[in-house]
Amino acid sequence: MLPLAPLLSPPTTEAQLLYQAQRLAGYTLGELAALAGLPVPLDLRRDKGWIGVLLERWLGASAGSKPEQDFAALGVELKTIPIDSLGRPLETTFVCVAPLTGNSGVTWESSHVRHKLRRVLWVPVEGERQIPLADRRVGTPLLWSPDEEEERQLSQDWEELMDMIVLGQVERITARHGEVLQLRPKAANSKALTEAIGARGEPILTLPRGFYLKKNFTGALLARHFLLKT
Repeated sequence: MLPLAPLLSPPTTEAQLLYQAQRLAGYTLGELAALAGLPVPLDLRRDKGWIGVLLERWLGASAGSKPEQDFAALGVELKTIPIDSLGRPLETTFVCVAPLTGNSGVTWESSHVRHKLRRVLWVPVEGERQIPLADRRVGTPLLWSPDEEEERQLSQDWEELMDMIVLGQVERITARHGEVLQLRPKAANSKALTEAIGARGEPILTLPRGFYLKKNFTGALLARHFLLKT
């Protein structure tokens, strides 16, 4: 492991960002939190985004809650991914909130999903529940862009899901729709409703939805780049 010094300003090149991320590999979340002056929660049930916040601080992310990439000047999105002892993803990966109205004229090329996934810094983190949060180690990072086949898979699923949204079928979409990309409810509670289009074109209220990458997609991605067995 390399000695650490927090990056006080956002990185100005991809190489600088990747180098800083590589320096975090092997450290535990507890060690990084102590060095950054952040308390470690007991678990992630009420602090789901805590690991991302911790790594954003170490890597100098600039976006915060803005609807742009975490490293906007570089066009790079940060995605932490919890893995098991064999390097396999333990859960799906949130991409962005899905627009349920005002979608006329939106294409895959201009979509928020494609914008977010155009360039991603993946940071694997140990995620097995028997490992206390503070003892979980950060893995080797990967800077990734979708290849031609991945882009085809993503665009195909996005178009299918968006067609259903536009045609008023949002309530019929389940997590089983899509080969690599899925649409799921994303809300703090069942009272957080948003506008959508109903089956007859009428306005309805429904739970907000989010786009998520399925584990088969991220698992294959990690396996290919880290030469893991799938």
